[in-house]
Amino acid sequence: MTLVAPPPIPRAAGSLPLLGHAIQLWRDNLSFIANLREQYGPLVEITLQPGTRTVVVQDPELIRTMLTDLGPSLDKGRFFEKMGQLLGDSVVTVAGQEHVRKRRQLQPAFGRSEIARYVDIMRREVTAAVDSWTPGQQLDVREAMVELSLDMLTQTVFSGSLDSGAFAQLRRNLAVVMDSVGVRIMLPDWVERLPLPANRRFTAARDAVRATIGSAITALQESGHDTGDMLSLLLRATDETTGHPLTEQQICSEILTLALAGTENTASVMSWVLYELARHPLIETRVLAELGEVLDDRPVTVNDVTQLPYLNRVIDEALRLHHTGWIVTRRTITETRLGAWTLPAGTDLAYCQHSLHRDPKYFPDPLTFDPDRWLDGRQTLPPGAFVPFGAGKHKCLGDRFATTELVTALATILRRVRLRLAPDQTVRPIARATVRPRTLVMTVEELPAPTR
Repeated sequence: MTLVAPPPIPRAAGSLPLLGHAIQLWRDNLSFIANLREQYGPLVEITLQPGTRTVVVQDPELIRTMLTDLGPSLDKGRFFEKMGQLLGDSVVTVAGQEHVRKRRQLQPAFGRSEIARYVDIMRREVTAAVDSWTPGQQLDVREAMVELSLDMLTQTVFSGSLDSGAFAQLRRNLAVVMDSVGVRIMLPDWVERLPLPANRRFTAARDAVRATIGSAITALQESGHDTGDMLSLLLRATDETTGHPLTEQQICSEILTLALAGTENTASVMSWVLYELARHPLIETRVLAELGEVLDDRPVTVNDVTQLPYLNRVIDEALRLHHTGWIVTRRTITETRLGAWTLPAGTDLAYCQHSLHRDPKYFPDPLTFDPDRWLDGRQTLPPGAFVPFGAGKHKCLGDRFATTELVTALATILRRVRLRLAPDQTVRPIARATVRPRTLVMTVEELPAPTR
């Protein structure tokens, strides 16, 4: 039998010397990546760093193969290298056995009993935030959700040990760092070495973030008090290789990972859900009816997270239509077979959840927000077509924590206030390190008095 060679991997048009595809990405990275899916086949090559190859994987089966079958043998790639400029060697940025060891160290913090304890904390912080909103207020929803996510994070990770000044500074610096990381993914490495104000801002913000986290770690170490939070857990953990306690730098890296994953992504998903509910009153009504039936007048608990199927479908639909990931990378360490193609060592692989989840081949009428598309029997997806938390050995460690946080926060907010959009208001996404609403301002309204 004669083996037929696969077609060569096409190269996206428009690459420039020294810049690669940076101009197209800078102008509109989401549209650029989406157009690759429309114009090219299962694989297409782009240039993020001149002199290197980045192959964008666009076929679900190949994405599944990359994340699961090949996952243990691949390095993390460019996106995680840039994240490593802030995080250092954390569970997110390392690969191989080092990733396995770090994952085991953090796993206890995400057990059911721990998450159950966090729910009461989350609900208390959401209630306090909503109490600070006033009817008629024009609320910057994305900013409010980031602050709320950070509030919940500081209580579950630091037991509230960050004072208000440190908290506010941490928020500002994290925003600078995450925007900078997003830009650095798109631009060639040589731009980072230029004496530009943006580079100086990134360095100053990164150092300030690590200093804030480091101070909290030092304070807890010196107090000798086990507060039962995630930070206390890491202080008790030991390095499997040396048997010694984790260093402050190791703990700082993991806490920063939790801080970014637990604020940027969660805040964006909550913002998109609130936006879509305001645009779709019938969907909002169904959510409120379900909350009334399941919870009656009592607060949401951890046992309710799986007992609110419609709200969970709303969240799944937000993770589909508005996924926060526009680029995730891996890198081949040795010559690697991906489908019919053989890729040399040192090839960056990338995929885009935001674009993948909007493919009409797998999601009919993909730009319509339809939670019922997730009803059993409505659609059958190939593995790799919907990967909200990734897949394989590097699947998000905090997926259950994130889902619990989203359900708890949304159930609490929606039973207290309504958030309304101005007529004909349309919100556009912007993608830096994550995809988020560019501007989302909504009006706070009191819930109408219940009828008896």
